[in-house]
Amino acid sequence: MKIRDLFGRGEAVVSFEFFPPKSDEGMASLFRTIDELKPLKPSFVSVTYGAGGSTRDRTLELVGRIKNELGIETMAHLTCVGSTVEEIESVLARLGERGIENVLALRGDPPQGQTTFVKPEGGFGYASELARFVRSRSTFCVGGACYPEGHVECPDKELDLRHLKQKVDAGVDFLVSQLFFDNLDYFDFVARARAIGITLPIVPGIMPITNVAQVKRFTQMCGARIPKSLAKRLEGVAHDPEAVVRVGVEHATAQCKGLLEGGAPGVHFYTLNKSPATREVFLNLKRMRLL
Repeated sequence: MKIRDLFGRGEAVVSFEFFPPKSDEGMASLFRTIDELKPLKPSFVSVTYGAGGSTRDRTLELVGRIKNELGIETMAHLTCVGSTVEEIESVLARLGERGIENVLALRGDPPQGQTTFVKPEGGFGYASELARFVRSRSTFCVGGACYPEGHVECPDKELDLRHLKQKVDAGVDFLVSQLFFDNLDYFDFVARARAIGITLPIVPGIMPITNVAQVKRFTQMCGARIPKSLAKRLEGVAHDPEAVVRVGVEHATAQCKGLLEGGAPGVHFYTLNKSPATREVFLNLKRMRLL
């Protein structure tokens, strides 16, 4: 099923994101996580591509197995990094052979050791170019990324929004946001997007915090902001891993509640390949009858 067809049915579209492990042991652990989350009946799951496209084959393996062995609708991430047009066309063909109907078109991060993105020779330099290519060469449903607090490489939020409009006009069907921790950032972003004519579903990306050092590292990389009140709560329990998880689950639950009640079309969970925190947030929302 194409993900775009899941919206507008009166139900929240809930998805989980995973990344391809580098080892067979990690792969086995990930499938245990997916088995634990499968009973929650997600609308779909997505699988990342790895820095510089380094996990391409494992991504293809994962999306195929999740779709065909577990029966869960799946979206494969696809980036511009290090790939020619012909290589991207080959990846799309391999995805099609596995019955995958959905891709998330991304520019991607620079390969390890590089500080800036360099357009590969014979390839694409922007996600909008990739989205247009996928749309013109296939019947895939195409998702795109968006950044409520602005892209880390684009300090001008209005310019970043115009770039997003170009990506939408290139043929994107729906948007998934970068993680954020203040719902005001999401709702302000949606209002600004609507004002310039972006009418697609904009799904908020939520990451339940389970580790203080880890979330600080992630936010530094992607430019997301931790609200002062949340930072203070986390610092107060940083010595207690279980308490950190409790705070993270409480905050993510409150975020999701506010988002869904405020009209968000669903929630995309960044699971970090672990199930407990995401599962607890999901079940909290279920008890609130929001899912």
